[in-house]
Amino acid sequence: MNLNKDVATVPELIRNVVKNIHPDSHTFLIDKVKDTWQEISYRETLDKADALSAWFLDIGIKKGDRLGLLIENGPDYIYYDQALQQIGAVNASIYPTLTEAEIEYILNDSGSKTLLVGNPFLLRKVLKVANNCPDLIRIIPAFNEFDKYTDGLNLSAGVISFEDAIAEGKAVVEQYRMKINIAREGILPSDLSCLIYTSGTTGTPKGVMLTHSNFVETVRYGLDQISIVDENDLFLSFLPLSHVFERCATYYICCGAGCKIAFAQSLELLAKNLMEVKPTIMNCVPRLLERIHDKANKNGMSAGGMKTKIFLWAMDIGQKYRKVKESGKNPGFILTREYKIAHKLVFSKIIEKTGGRLKFLISGGGALPRNVGEFFGNLGVPILEGFGLTETTGPMAVTEFERQVYGTVGRILKGTETAIQNIETGKIYTIQTHDSFDPEFESEEGEIIIRGVCVMKGYWNKPEETKVAIDADGWFHTGDIGRFHKGYLQITDRLKNMLVNAYGKNIYPTPVENTYLKSPKIEQVFLVGDKREYVTAIIVPSREGLQETFGLTEQYFEQPEQFISDKQVTDWIGQDIKKLSNELAKFERIKNFKVKRNPFSMEEGEMTVTLKAKRKVIENKYAGAIDEMYVEEAL
Repeated sequence: MNLNKDVATVPELIRNVVKNIHPDSHTFLIDKVKDTWQEISYRETLDKADALSAWFLDIGIKKGDRLGLLIENGPDYIYYDQALQQIGAVNASIYPTLTEAEIEYILNDSGSKTLLVGNPFLLRKVLKVANNCPDLIRIIPAFNEFDKYTDGLNLSAGVISFEDAIAEGKAVVEQYRMKINIAREGILPSDLSCLIYTSGTTGTPKGVMLTHSNFVETVRYGLDQISIVDENDLFLSFLPLSHVFERCATYYICCGAGCKIAFAQSLELLAKNLMEVKPTIMNCVPRLLERIHDKANKNGMSAGGMKTKIFLWAMDIGQKYRKVKESGKNPGFILTREYKIAHKLVFSKIIEKTGGRLKFLISGGGALPRNVGEFFGNLGVPILEGFGLTETTGPMAVTEFERQVYGTVGRILKGTETAIQNIETGKIYTIQTHDSFDPEFESEEGEIIIRGVCVMKGYWNKPEETKVAIDADGWFHTGDIGRFHKGYLQITDRLKNMLVNAYGKNIYPTPVENTYLKSPKIEQVFLVGDKREYVTAIIVPSREGLQETFGLTEQYFEQPEQFISDKQVTDWIGQDIKKLSNELAKFERIKNFKVKRNPFSMEEGEMTVTLKAKRKVIENKYAGAIDEMYVEEAL
C-alpha cells in the first residue's frame, strides 16, 4: 500500500485516512472495557484529540513543549499523542516499568510540562518524585477517584483527571479551533515529534530526538516494502507504545494505511485476546514466538502414538513445501495435496490459537532463532524479521513478504543507505540501498552503519554523544555487528556484547545463546567468557519442564538460594548442553554453567524493556557465582 505523497507530518497521517481511505465513522481503535470489546471511530478519536489540544493551549502549552506519558497501551495514549502532535508539542513517553528515580530523571531531562499517568500504581510512583520536577505543571491520572492518593500532599503541580481535561477542552474547543488548525499546518517535517529514551543497557538513558519526517518516511517506505498491508487489516497491539518499534510499526503504520488497532489487555491475557480479536497482523518479540513454537512442539510430541506420528509427518511435509516455494518452484500436485492435509490435521489447530486469521507476524527487538522462523514458515504464517534502533526510528530493514531468508532481517528500506564498516580500520566494505539489492550478494562482516531519512536528529541535551554516534559524513554507528547474506542484512551481535577470550578469539554471544536455546529444557542463557580461558553460562531452566520432570512445586522456586545445586537438575540440563555444543566451534562451547532458579527480569533491573540482558548489571550482580565457574571442574 502506498502512502499519499502529500503526507509529511504525524497528524497528517490520520487525516489522510479520513480524507482518502475511510469515512470518519469507520472503526479505528478497539478496546476491551470490562467484558466487552468496544469500537472507537476516527471521528471520536479526532474529537477527543481536538478537545485535548484546546485544553493544552488553554493552560499555556506551545509548540516545542514536551508532554509526558506514563501509561499502558490503550485509546488514551492515542488521544493524548494525537492532541499534542497537532499543536507541535513533543511526545516524551516513559516506560511504565521504570523506577521512580528513572521517571524523575526523564521528566527533568525532557522538561516535561504535563504527564498522563495510567493507573494508581504508576501515580504513586509519580507522586513520590513530582515535587523534584520543577517544569511539571499538570499531572493527569487516566482514572477518576485519584484523590485518595493525592489528598494531604502539597504538590507543586496541579492534578486533573484525563476525563476532566477532555471535558474542559470540549468547552473551549471552538474558541481554539483556528489556533489548532494553524498550529497543525505550521508543523514542519523537520520539527521534533518525540523524545524516546534509550533503554540503557549501559549508562544513563539518552533522549533520542525523532522528527515528524523520521516517522512519516519510515511509515511510507515500510508500507512500500510490505505492500500486503492494507486498510482491511487488524493489528493487535501489546508491545509498549513507549518503545519505537510498536509506536512506528503498529500505531503509525495503522494511521498511514487505515488499519484497525486492538489493544491487548496484558501479556498474561494475550492468548485469550488473540482468540477474541482474531488479528491479521501483530508485532512481537522473539521470546513470544519461541514460546508458541515450544508449546506446539511439546503438545505434538507428548500426544503419543498415532497423533505424534501425524504431527511429525505434517512438520516434514510443511518443511518440504516451504523449501520448494522458497526456491521459486511449483510444489506439484502430490506435495500440495499432502500440505493441505497437514494443514487441516495439524497446522490449522496451531494457527487457531492465534485467532486463525494471521497473514504474517513481524518480529523485532532481538534475534529470532532460525528454527522458530522456519517452524512458522512451515505452518504458512511467515515471520517478517526487522531491524532498527530507537535512533533509526525503528525498522530500517525488514523481510519482504514474498521472500524469506531465515536468520536475516531483510531488505534495506528505501530512503536509507546501510554500510558494513571494518571495526578496527574504519574501512567501509560495502554500501547497500533498497535499489542496489542483489539476492545473491554476500559481504564481509563488520559494524552496521546507517545514513538516511530514518536517522535521528540527535540526542536531547547531549551534543557530544550525538557527535560520537553520528560521524562527520552523516553515518549513524549502530554498535551492531553484521553482514549481507543473500542480499539481506544479517545481524551477528552487538559490538558491546562481543566477548574476547584469553586467547584473543572473538565470541558473539547471541548466536551461541540461540544454539543452546534450542533445548526445551532451557528458558534463558547468559554467556560469560570475556578475557577468560573458556566460556561459561548462567542458565535459566524451563520451569514447566522442571516441574514435570522432577515433580517440583511452586515453593521450590520461592527458595532464597538464587542458584539450583541439585545434581540431578544440572545433569538433566547438562545432557542438552553437551549435545548442542557439537554445533559450535570449540572455543564457543559452554564448559561450565550455573542454574539460576528464576528468570532474569526487568523488575530486578537485569533486562531492558525490550527484554535484552543488561550485561554489566548481570555480571556485577552474579560476580561471585561467575568466578566459581572458573574454579570448579569444567565439563
